[in-house]
Amino acid sequence: MSILVRFPPAPGTTTEQYDESLRRLEESGDFPPDGLEYHVAFVSGGDLRVSEIWDSREQMEAFGQRLMPLLAEMGINLAGEPEILEVHNIIKR
Repeated sequence: MSILVRFPPAPGTTTEQYDESLRRLEESGDFPPDGLEYHVAFVSGGDLRVSEIWDSREQMEAFGQRLMPLLAEMGINLAGEPEILEVHNIIKR
């Protein structure tokens, strides 16, 4: 069963920091990770937000173990735990 993960905003995080973290992940070969179906980054209410669809919670958590040290190194702190929802249906064009 796929899951939708909605990450809370990381206060003060800029799109430049996001772009740099993505660049580092891609250079290390860690992005896109196994099991990630969609990754969407957007700004809402002045805060950078990220939502993802994963094949499984286990794959998302495995990637999180590699991602969190990188975010900490860059001074990016999430505002809390992600919201995780089971996906009922996905329609692609």
